[in-house]
Amino acid sequence: MSSCLVQPCPWVSVTPILGAVESCSTMAELKQHHSLLLRMGLSTDNHAMSRIITFCSLSKNGDLNYALRVFSTIPNPDTFLYNTLIKAYLHSQIPFNSILLYTHMLEQSLTPNSFTFPSVIRACSAHQAKQLHAHVLKFGFGADVFALNNLIHVYVSFRSLDEARKVFDKMPVRNVVSWTSIISGYSRWGFVDEAFRVFELMPHKNSASWNAMIASFVQSNRFQEAFALFHRMRREKVELDKFVAASMLSACTGLGALEQGKWIHRYVERSGIELDSKLATTIVAMYCKCGCLEKAFQVFNGLPEKGVSSWNCMIGGLAMHGRGEDAIRLFREMEKEMIAPDSITFVNVLTACAHSGLVEEGRHYFRYMTDVHGIEPTREHYGCMVDLLARDGRLDEARKVIDEMPVTPDAGVLGALLGACKIHGNFELGEQVGKRVIELEPGNSGRYVILANIYANCGKWEEVASVRKLMNDRGVKKAPGFSMIEMEGIVNEFVAGGRAHPLAKEIHAKVDEMLESIRLVGYVPVTDGVLHDLVEEERENPLFYHSEKLAIAYGLLKTKRGETLRITKNLRVCKDCHQACKLISKVYDCNIIIRDRNRFHHFSKGECSCKDYW
Repeated sequence: MSSCLVQPCPWVSVTPILGAVESCSTMAELKQHHSLLLRMGLSTDNHAMSRIITFCSLSKNGDLNYALRVFSTIPNPDTFLYNTLIKAYLHSQIPFNSILLYTHMLEQSLTPNSFTFPSVIRACSAHQAKQLHAHVLKFGFGADVFALNNLIHVYVSFRSLDEARKVFDKMPVRNVVSWTSIISGYSRWGFVDEAFRVFELMPHKNSASWNAMIASFVQSNRFQEAFALFHRMRREKVELDKFVAASMLSACTGLGALEQGKWIHRYVERSGIELDSKLATTIVAMYCKCGCLEKAFQVFNGLPEKGVSSWNCMIGGLAMHGRGEDAIRLFREMEKEMIAPDSITFVNVLTACAHSGLVEEGRHYFRYMTDVHGIEPTREHYGCMVDLLARDGRLDEARKVIDEMPVTPDAGVLGALLGACKIHGNFELGEQVGKRVIELEPGNSGRYVILANIYANCGKWEEVASVRKLMNDRGVKKAPGFSMIEMEGIVNEFVAGGRAHPLAKEIHAKVDEMLESIRLVGYVPVTDGVLHDLVEEERENPLFYHSEKLAIAYGLLKTKRGETLRITKNLRVCKDCHQACKLISKVYDCNIIIRDRNRFHHFSKGECSCKDYW
């Protein structure tokens, strides 16, 4: 590529060649044009060589090393050429080299411009961010919105929120990116209320800023506030885009708000919003997690292209609903379609086996994922196997899996064994595992509860008191039980024994009627564990007024006989409510679908889809 003896070709115009460089599709084609530029004596021409370097460094078909070789032959590269390679290093995930090149540029007495700082800032470390901030001011870009927006982004990335806010507050001009970056920054690190305060200060909000705030509420599980903001957005006539749709579908999933989820799905279809893979998967997930598998399948089957995330979502949905055989059939269909499964696929398949008692199938797929697909099991996969074996009462085998794990078991893996020890009455092993789990996860109230219940079932009341004292000493609070049911587009929330609902009197009367009706067909309250239960429901509330019973009573008041009630509960359904739901579905000729912390229960004609295996 040396140009020492090259003579220019005056009869050839350079403009068409430079245009041809920009339209290149391969490096071979690029090299031909580069060769012609060399023959024309333009090897040291910054303008001509910038076209070569831009293609090589930033095109998907380029070659960064070739660009660097060309750059090294240019005697006086300008700021534009440096900017191009700084950006290329950043895109190639080599940010350190971006910083080195920037330093070299300053050593050559070249002045950065407005295109230099965005890439350099994004390449810097936490320590370098402040130095680059000083450079932005030194070189006169203290009012440049692009440089300052990138400073906010980097400060946020390193959780330097005070620094990010200082930049934001001093900006003479802010655009939507400025506002959205600071809102998303506060949200990312859990300061949702501060994010909302900034959002309210925005003079002009577009769909991106609305989505940033709605997503913040959704990611913090503040679904009701997400809905309130969404309805406000609609009143202000802001157009719903695919990002807001995805966030709100996630909120519908969190609340079990099927009707509102259906409305958003219909809006997406009517408005022509692009149904990309991510949005399609979110829609499938919403239907699965709102208890409407038929519609989830309809959407899934209608997808023109199904990526691995779509298959994973549908397999996982079947797993949650206890349809293990169907989940395995869908996995086999996935393989027939030549879609390569990933680690998440096998978590879902193994979960499906665990929820359906498919022990041999689970063992098979645990080996299969490594032997056939080369996927090494993670803690999640081992956790599924422990859950599978422990649920089936094979506690010694489950413990053996834990002992032979190549990685240290976490609270999730041990927690699966702990719960099974309580169910199957292995109190000695349960005590051993329980003590380990609460030390691994000292802030999880549910772990203390199970250990306390294990002691109570053995009559070890001093140990029960000891566990309670440990919770109090550590400041661990009980997670209150609540259930939600959507009626007429409104999500109603109930807590055990609660009387805050406007129809509380009628709801409690309906509960009394329900219980009297199911007693006539054999209902006997299951009081095991109630007296020493610390978390599944508030102990002071009567067993008969658990939150799901209140939600069912409200649903029966608002629907016709034979309709389906869909309820979402934040905790595991207790034995008494599970038994009562089966009988209510029979006496009132209705279908009841409850999504609890672990899975879905479909109650119909006196039976549950889980076959009492949950």
